[in-house]
Amino acid sequence: MIISRQKEFKDILKAIEARDIFIIGCGKCATKQHVGGEPEVLEMKKKLIGSGKNVVGWAVLSSACNLSSWDEVLSQNPGIEKAEALLVMSCGGGVSIISALAERAVYPALDTESLGGVCRDEVVLEQCGLCGECDIQVFGGICPVGQCPKGMRNGPCGGAVEGKCEVDERKCVWDEIYERLKSLGRLEDIKHIHGPKDHSKRGRKN
Repeated sequence: MIISRQKEFKDILKAIEARDIFIIGCGKCATKQHVGGEPEVLEMKKKLIGSGKNVVGWAVLSSACNLSSWDEVLSQNPGIEKAEALLVMSCGGGVSIISALAERAVYPALDTESLGGVCRDEVVLEQCGLCGECDIQVFGGICPVGQCPKGMRNGPCGGAVEGKCEVDERKCVWDEIYERLKSLGRLEDIKHIHGPKDHSKRGRKN
């Protein structure tokens, strides 16, 4: 699941100069997190109208980042043709895909933070560092690249106080890695020294 948060409304207004706006939400991650589903789209519509904008329509796509064709979107949402701009309430992936297809100005309503997931019906953040070279098994199934604010791959940095990270007071992920490896009977693994990631594996493909 892609983790996003809604931008401050004043920042959205500042970015959009157009008056006629069509709002697009996403039925997947943004809906699950209550930042871009139908209730949030309708609330955004209300705010925009109250600020003098003309909302020509809205839609919540089943998945904003997975569109087979723009013609299909238009056929179900003809109001888009009247819009000078689209306000997209999805992750950056959805905004990018819509922008590539829509041939009009596209604005993001959300800020994309990390790749997370759902565990026991709870949304969990920063589960993966999107490094392109996954070796999570050597850390007991916990990703230090994604879950440590400093991306430490060789033990804690020394800045943790009573098990809390010095950056934002979350629990130090290396405490969790230690306990997980201990429970798996693999505590010796924590002594291994890991080299830097091969960032070419994260490279963009054309």
